[in-house]
Amino acid sequence: MTSQLDMFARDVRPAAARAEASRARRQTSTSFSETEMLAALKATGRYRILRKLEARTVASEVRPGFPLRGVILDTETTGLDARKCEIIEIGLVSFTYNEEGEIGDVVAIYGGLQQPTIAIPPDITRLTGITDAMVAGQSIDIAAVQAIVGPADLIIAHNAGFDRPFCEAFSDVFVRKAWACSVSEIDWSGRGFEGTKLGYLIGQSGYFHDGHRAVDDCFALLEVLEQSSGGAALPPFAELYKTSQRSRVRIFAENAPFDLKDVLKARGYRWSDGSDGRPKSWWIEVAEEELEAELGFLRKEIYRWDEADPPTQRLTAFDRYRARR
Repeated sequence: MTSQLDMFARDVRPAAARAEASRARRQTSTSFSETEMLAALKATGRYRILRKLEARTVASEVRPGFPLRGVILDTETTGLDARKCEIIEIGLVSFTYNEEGEIGDVVAIYGGLQQPTIAIPPDITRLTGITDAMVAGQSIDIAAVQAIVGPADLIIAHNAGFDRPFCEAFSDVFVRKAWACSVSEIDWSGRGFEGTKLGYLIGQSGYFHDGHRAVDDCFALLEVLEQSSGGAALPPFAELYKTSQRSRVRIFAENAPFDLKDVLKARGYRWSDGSDGRPKSWWIEVAEEELEAELGFLRKEIYRWDEADPPTQRLTAFDRYRARR
């Protein structure tokens, strides 16, 4: 037996009326603009919106006031060792900027594949999506690379310590350039980011992109570098440019007592086995103004000798991250 409550719960309108109401609802739901839908979702507080990152186009007219030239670079390779492995893809995005670290226009783009002398390892294909078939017969246009890199005042890579040795082995045009690392020369944690991987930075900046293809990653990094974040006084690129202009000092704790290796590790020292041309020792890189304090630590806590004089090497953006020959 149908109760009065059942009558309220069920839609007792004729089928035609129900269909018309359904059509009206559909029309209403599709009449919202994208901006209105995004605003409605954000207003609930239950959704986080990620926008697809759109690649910028090369400017038809370059704006004045941005006299410097930067190049964001990314490589995909057959492995991790620049002395043995090869570049299979390179991406370059050139842009203008000024002394304040403000980004102007994209002025050139290049992306190219290259067939290596060996088969691409399966783990590299899984990581990059690049197969042997894709690179078969392909070669990077070295003239195009030189045309973009030649005028550059600064080359930026997201892990320059990896990319620079590969690029220097590929072409001398990279050797005499100033380099900056967007992983280590920006305080991402101070800006509220949970990690330094490009995927983290893109996601927390409100975007998503097709990662692990060189040009796509270059555009992704360009977008992140221009975003203001975490209440920081400067955008990331301005911080990176400012940091890249400072000299740093690498200190080698040669002949440090073996039983104090954990003390060095805890302070941030890393081990070099000497295979890359550096002294075989623990080492650390510090800002120039921190040099005397670090030497004081080594003399007091490690060598326990006031006259100890461990080797040092001053580094600028022109020789930082470069391959050891």
